[in-house]
Amino acid sequence: MGLEDDAREYHRRDPPGKIEISTTKPTNTQRDLSLAYSPGVAAPCMDIDDNPEKAYTYTAKGNLVGVVSNGSAVLGLGNIGAQASKPVMEGKGVLFKRFADIDVFDIELDHVDPDDFVRSVAAMEPTFGGINLEDIKAPECFEIETRLHEEMDIPVFHDDQHGTAIISGAALLNAVDISDKRIEDLEIVFSGAGASAIATARFYVSLGAKKENILMCDSSGIITESRSDDLNEFKQEFARDVPEGDLADAMEGADVFVGLSVGGIVSPEMIRSMAENPIVFAMANPDPEIDYEDAKGAREDTVIMATGRSDYPNQVNNVLGFPFIFRGALDVRATEINEEMKRAAARALAELARKDVPDAVVKAYGDQPLQYGPEYVIPKPLDPRVLFEISPAVAKAAIESGAARKEIDVEAYVERLEARLGKSREMMRVVLNKAKSDPKRVALAAGTDEKMIRAAYQLEEQGIAEPLLLGNEEKIQKTARRLGLAFSPTVVDPRTENNEEYAQRLYELRRRKGITRSEAEELVRRDSNYFGSVMVEQGDADALLTGLTHHYPSALRPPLQVIGTAADTEYAAGVYMLTFRNRVVFCADTTVNQDPDDEVLAEITRHTADLARRFNVEPRAAMLSYSNFGSVDNEGTRKPRRAVEMLHEDPAVDFPVDGEMQADTAVVEEILNGTYEFAELDEPANVLIFPNLEAGNIGYKLLQRLGGAEAIGPMLVGMEKPVHVLQRGDEVKDIVNLAGVAVVDAQ
Repeated sequence: MGLEDDAREYHRRDPPGKIEISTTKPTNTQRDLSLAYSPGVAAPCMDIDDNPEKAYTYTAKGNLVGVVSNGSAVLGLGNIGAQASKPVMEGKGVLFKRFADIDVFDIELDHVDPDDFVRSVAAMEPTFGGINLEDIKAPECFEIETRLHEEMDIPVFHDDQHGTAIISGAALLNAVDISDKRIEDLEIVFSGAGASAIATARFYVSLGAKKENILMCDSSGIITESRSDDLNEFKQEFARDVPEGDLADAMEGADVFVGLSVGGIVSPEMIRSMAENPIVFAMANPDPEIDYEDAKGAREDTVIMATGRSDYPNQVNNVLGFPFIFRGALDVRATEINEEMKRAAARALAELARKDVPDAVVKAYGDQPLQYGPEYVIPKPLDPRVLFEISPAVAKAAIESGAARKEIDVEAYVERLEARLGKSREMMRVVLNKAKSDPKRVALAAGTDEKMIRAAYQLEEQGIAEPLLLGNEEKIQKTARRLGLAFSPTVVDPRTENNEEYAQRLYELRRRKGITRSEAEELVRRDSNYFGSVMVEQGDADALLTGLTHHYPSALRPPLQVIGTAADTEYAAGVYMLTFRNRVVFCADTTVNQDPDDEVLAEITRHTADLARRFNVEPRAAMLSYSNFGSVDNEGTRKPRRAVEMLHEDPAVDFPVDGEMQADTAVVEEILNGTYEFAELDEPANVLIFPNLEAGNIGYKLLQRLGGAEAIGPMLVGMEKPVHVLQRGDEVKDIVNLAGVAVVDAQ
């Protein structure tokens, strides 16, 4: 099947369409229903009647946007009418929810007359926290947005006008920086004079471009003052007192071309006629005004090219704007989305493009290099950091410009935004904030690896740790420069620094374990795992991260041999933190001990409970088995049972623990309290201790893959000093997260 047939099947598959309504409160009992509707609903209704602002407290209004259209200018389809536009408006709702966790009702109005349209939308103000106007033809769209902005006390935003303006504005700010030009000096040519082109031209002026330096062309050529009789009021705004001519005439000597018209109307000769290092934004969809390859090949100097297509660099995609702009506006209960908020969004987006790009984003786009420069002037739509950069910037601008009705703490707001993207981000923010309060020195083995260098940059930039990269200094510095990372990494080179001292210490520790003096020298010089382990053991670093380029057992062996387990500990253990939408569990042991006995299980439980508390989680531990409290009696089930008895007898254990129990008993409240009312756990367990390594490894991977959990780890517990072993192939964010855990361990 082709794309069109696939799309039809996608939309008609049960249930039809792309959205549904789901409840956010319990509806299981008669009391639940009484609270949700009659008679309980009367109380919040009366409160809202007394104080309309209570609608934001008692209803979904504050997170609800109306996507409203009459279908008169649907992208690529034209005037197809309200009903036919509904799949597009549902799709817009999907994007709001996917990227910014905003709920949407799509509203398709069968109104051609602007008066009728405005009247209908304005009457819906009590329902929504904001209105996103969509696919309304020009020039009516200008009048509709202006009148609704005047009549309504909530944000009204016509994305077709302002979305492209803001995203391409961010690209323009970076293109100017890269080409070493000044925005106020730019000669800018527009192809197209519709709603998007006019709004974009206005926004470029707001960013600092000079209106007198803008030439706008429509299908009749350059918009000049001599054509005033055939121009509407919006085109007249950009009429210039210049000779008449066509697009080719306008582009001669121009610094910037902005295409918001039709495909294929710009030739390579027209690109060659532009000024040095031209900026070309050919944004017609699906075919740009000039193909990417043709524009880039037209000249030998640098052409900074952007299009509306995802298969070329620098895609100007409105999804980079509207979800995050509305998120920020809604969260401060803004009365409008004003010019200050739009500029803040563009500048935040431009600044984000200058930062190191996460591995997950690179992988999502086919592992193509993504680094600030001519081929990367705006972030990718799937970059999760867009939410944390744009929404706070918009919210802050709303507060400073007087558009907000609610003040927020911007730093705390970023944490709340992270929680919207998943429990794991919320949990890691707890640890990273603790780490920032007192950063420690973290040695990073395999320091020449590109991921380690990028992680070191982020650790230093965010103030999480003082990273020490172990490896060849020349190679590390060269890689950092190639990656465009604006920092001077601290490098410890095992070939030249402290290797004699560390070799002697390794020899002292392992000479009765089969290592000779010459072997110790070789290990320290050639293996950063041994070098880093001695470094931490000697107190020259506070923690060690290793494992990125080694199998787990071989990476774990050096720190176990050199640093060893804690004074009161015989065994280390590996723990994964698994986060679900509304729950977090710690699973142990998942990486180290193959067949622990009862004493080891008890020890693992103590250490895992301590780890949970470092994440501000009060532990409730369950010893897992295939038996429930003696329902099966054999050596395998007695082992966790004895471990529980040992923990109950330990006066230092101040958390609930019970078992042996089956996994569903441990995590389902109805089973735990309904059937086993004698259990020590009043609530489901959040620390799950598996009976052996096989079960632990299988269990956490099933929870991760089939249960939809996000996994953080493995985190090593029970060591004398902080050591964490990465999995081969971990991403930069995994390194940063584990480094944060290591810093908190060291604190």
